[in-house]
Amino acid sequence: MSSRIHPGSPSSCPVIVVGFGLAGLSASCELVVRGVPVHILERQQKPGGNSIKASSGINGVPTRFQAQGSDTVSAFYNDTVDSAGVNLMKMETETRKKLISSLTESSSEAINWLVDEQGIDLTRVAQLGGHSHARTHRGAGLTPPGASIVLKLLKQLQASPLVTLETDTTVTKILKTNAVVVGVEVSHAGETRKIEGPVIFTAGGFAGDSSGLLARYRPDLAGLPSTNEALPGSVDLLVNVSAQLLDMEQVQVHPTGFVDPKEPAKPTKFLAAEALRGEGGILLRHGKRFINELATRKEISDEIMALPAEDLQPTKQWDILLVLDEAAYQATKTHVDFYMWKGLMRKTSIFELENSDVALETIKKYGAVVQGKGVSDPLGRSTFGNWNLENPTFESAVYVGTVTPVVHYTMGGVIFSPKAEVLDSGASPIKGLWAAGETTSGIHGENRLGGSSLLECVVFGRIAGQNAATFMGAHDGA
Repeated sequence: MSSRIHPGSPSSCPVIVVGFGLAGLSASCELVVRGVPVHILERQQKPGGNSIKASSGINGVPTRFQAQGSDTVSAFYNDTVDSAGVNLMKMETETRKKLISSLTESSSEAINWLVDEQGIDLTRVAQLGGHSHARTHRGAGLTPPGASIVLKLLKQLQASPLVTLETDTTVTKILKTNAVVVGVEVSHAGETRKIEGPVIFTAGGFAGDSSGLLARYRPDLAGLPSTNEALPGSVDLLVNVSAQLLDMEQVQVHPTGFVDPKEPAKPTKFLAAEALRGEGGILLRHGKRFINELATRKEISDEIMALPAEDLQPTKQWDILLVLDEAAYQATKTHVDFYMWKGLMRKTSIFELENSDVALETIKKYGAVVQGKGVSDPLGRSTFGNWNLENPTFESAVYVGTVTPVVHYTMGGVIFSPKAEVLDSGASPIKGLWAAGETTSGIHGENRLGGSSLLECVVFGRIAGQNAATFMGAHDGA
């Protein structure tokens, strides 16, 4: 591999990547392939972040894995705009539109990069909530998509002599000299030191920072469980070097976090993948369906939370039943088998469900809709995945788990450009500083579409890595 980096030259210092989820991985891959050394700093003990837990997939349009001609970039763009919300699309409109355009127009290339250059299986495609078409890709194997992508990229980077990876290391300060970011200060094992180099910041959001940033911007969500680890948010580090924030009050509450029957009040929940509903699963409250299961995450969460919660101090949650038939189970077998192994789902019969008489009637009506027997879904659902339980009885097998809304994702963060540059108060790029992933803002607005989190990590992580490499090359030739 050729390199423009020479020992002793100004650019012999590495590019510093803060955070090692998929955005950091993608940025690092682009740097390594260009011969640029990378110093990765991860505050947790293991790399992967929230990306490694992603279970529904990654969006891409159009791809060879979709039905030919079934989807377009403009449809994906429109779905993203609709999901972001009318009110927020009126604000910073041009900035948002450019970011959304970059995301959607680059989505097919992102899938091709992962499949063709990284060797990752993404052949299976499903339609998730808020999407007008099936465009969320995952593999056909046993490993969930987030883990399959992260572990493959991680293995490749760990084999590169250009990569230094430090875990259990926290960035405490971003260093800036003459309006240029020149490094970071870090803490590890009680010791503080400085590392020199430009910075790509991919440290994630603040959905697990219940007593910090979340309490500051969304105190109304106090008591809600979260899918995120209880870690402090880190965008203040960027604010301290003149970065600007946007949409910090926009926090996504995911409608389906599993309630563990062994620890029902546990504040950290395991996510029930949206693919379970995409492949046909339904949501029951007291035995009845109450919403189109493929509405946006915000719409479903709002509908559930409109009713009083169970007060399981200190956790506030609801009691919703997620139900799959045998065919929907087969389509999501790797997910459901894992959930059953963890004790979060179980195989049972309709007779064993709460309000079984009501549940049976509900499932009969849903089956008639799915089979197209002259009945449209009164809740507006138009795609039903693989569900095929047509004439259920009390003895019919179903796969079920109890779910509740959970704080899942933060749409707010630092303002950045389509080139992944972090912007200051004058909307000018802060030299030597890029960002990608949940740290950034402006794309998702009021609601993030499922499958777009991994996508933005790949798209803007790669862009950040490419531009940081160009920056290093310019300094090398200076």
